[in-house]
Amino acid sequence: MTRYLKYALAAFCAAYLLALAALAAFQRDVLFRPDALRADPAAAGLAEAQETTLKTRDGETLVSWRIPGDCGRPFILYFHGNGGALRDRVPRFRRFVEDRFGMLAVSYRGYGGSTGAPAQEGLFLDAETAYAEALRLGYAPERIVIMGESLGTGVAAHLAAAHPAAGLVLDSPYSSIADVAAERYAWAPVHYLARDPFRSDREIGKARAPVLMLHGENDSIIPIRLARRLFDLANEPKTFLSAPGRNHLALLDPGVYPRVRDWIEARAAGAGCEKADAGVPREALTKK
Repeated sequence: MTRYLKYALAAFCAAYLLALAALAAFQRDVLFRPDALRADPAAAGLAEAQETTLKTRDGETLVSWRIPGDCGRPFILYFHGNGGALRDRVPRFRRFVEDRFGMLAVSYRGYGGSTGAPAQEGLFLDAETAYAEALRLGYAPERIVIMGESLGTGVAAHLAAAHPAAGLVLDSPYSSIADVAAERYAWAPVHYLARDPFRSDREIGKARAPVLMLHGENDSIIPIRLARRLFDLANEPKTFLSAPGRNHLALLDPGVYPRVRDWIEARAAGAGCEKADAGVPREALTKK
């Protein structure tokens, strides 16, 4: 009997180590789910957006969509989640058009026609590139609202930790991706295995912009308790909006978006026009 127990224990250990090796080797395939196809904004249902390309410091080419904002309106720097591409966010972007916000959204490296392959440090460089482009276009930090969804909240938090902004909006955030993985792979020491930990818990305290977090109470992908853990670490002023009955991603919840819009307008709307706004045809900003 002892011999069989030894064999069983050896087999279990071998299987466990094999599972750990597979998790470590394929973790980026699990974390990043890009749609690599490039989509025209108009064909995707957002004719108001202009497609441009940006160069990162490490030589990658990023596809980006820009919506010129109305005079004095907030300008959103948008960072998407781990799956799909920009075209999957058109319903969100259309709300910005309706509210006459400006926006710049980048396809991370490896997503939506952008070159390269996704990884934490690369996405951070992509965010830096987007912020630099907003400044180049003439938008002052007092007009810029950094917004991220899901995985992109870690990108947004990292950017806000390093640069001034009018506000930081996080839809379905987390304390770290390693914490999210630990919820799903409780049997594995994921905090030691994670190559892309996205430690928002270490970044959020460095951000000086006002913070707004929104989260579905029934989120099955990122438990709301991880968002509340992050919220506790954020500086004041900060606001937490929970969406009862909502699963993952809360921005477009009927009870959430109007409050997000009002929060953004209270912090980033101004009376003047900067060079980025000047000369933009009013009809180009109207919903079609």
